Amino acid sequence: MLADRLGKSKSWVDKVERGVRTLDRFSAVRDVAEALRVDPTVLVGGDARPSSTTVAVEGVDGVRAALARYPALLGGPDSRPVLPAGELGRRVEHAWLTYEHADYPQLARMLPGLLSDAQHAHAASAAGEVVGLLVQVYRIVASVLVKLGEADLAWLAADRALAVAANDPLLGAVAAIPLGQALRTAGRGRLAMAATVAAAHRISPPVPHDGPPEELSLCGTLLVEAALAAAVCGDVCGVGKLIGQAAEVAERVGEGRDHHGGVSFGPAVVEAARVVVAVELGDGGEAVAWHEKAIGLSGWGRLPVEHRAAHLIDAARAYLQVGDLLRAGRALVDADRIAPAEVRCRPVARTVIAQVARGGPAPADVVRLAALGGPAR
Repeated sequence: MLADRLGKSKSWVDKVERGVRTLDRFSAVRDVAEALRVDPTVLVGGDARPSSTTVAVEGVDGVRAALARYPALLGGPDSRPVLPAGELGRRVEHAWLTYEHADYPQLARMLPGLLSDAQHAHAASAAGEVVGLLVQVYRIVASVLVKLGEADLAWLAADRALAVAANDPLLGAVAAIPLGQALRTAGRGRLAMAATVAAAHRISPPVPHDGPPEELSLCGTLLVEAALAAAVCGDVCGVGKLIGQAAEVAERVGEGRDHHGGVSFGPAVVEAARVVVAVELGDGGEAVAWHEKAIGLSGWGRLPVEHRAAHLIDAARAYLQVGDLLRAGRALVDADRIAPAEVRCRPVARTVIAQVARGGPAPADVVRLAALGGPAR
């Protein structure tokens, strides 16, 4: 009966059942699953949805609930002890490290409590250190939400960060990074470009490229975000100008990291960004060339795991544009190897996996990712 449903011979089915023949193509796995009326993951030994994806999606509800609390208006007196700034700072640093390792399910569990504690500490003391920590917490929240495809909620978190930063230019620049990311993801490219350019100009030194390295890193990161936003708008001239400015800042800074947490900036970051803008502008060949240059730079291996895995997903998009399904699949598998949640929890990654799997015979590892990832949102 199964052979008849598939239009195959009984011998073919018998070989598959005995393991003599493998289902190494996504299309074959899908066809057999449909004939058997089961989920494709049953045939590759997985659950209907991976636990990491489920936890991350469920965690968004917890973050949403935390953002919906207004303790100053609704909470009444809070008898909880206020975390000392030092302890809060250590928790924020741990959250950033968790983000850099792309453990989004773990972050989804951590963030509601961390946000509540940071807000409580800020209500008890508006000291500069506590203000900075609350801005960082909002930034982490927004960055994770962007990864999980929750652009509007990320926009809210980034807006809260800007409000807390008030008139502090450096804290405002820190908050403007996730704001640009959230606006760009929400399809507000022009607004994202305007906000990030304004924040970069606000902290740029009077003498170009002559400021402290940490401020230059922030400025360069904002210029990269502005270039990405310009690419989404199809603004080729804007992309060239902004990415060129970011490259000049990167040469001045070198491969390093600022002191504001969660900002890695240098030549490798700029080269990786060139891949994204080329993909957004539809130039897959140029994107592939920039990708191969980026991974050959000395700073590539020093980028956080999250950044490298995200870049590999962008590289897969580039390979798709030039019709190289094999390399696109390899890039996705490599990304999954170094940061599984980056591939399995991000809607954009699941979309790319599905495109590779539908494009033709796919390697077994890509078939596995297609089955594990769940439907793209």
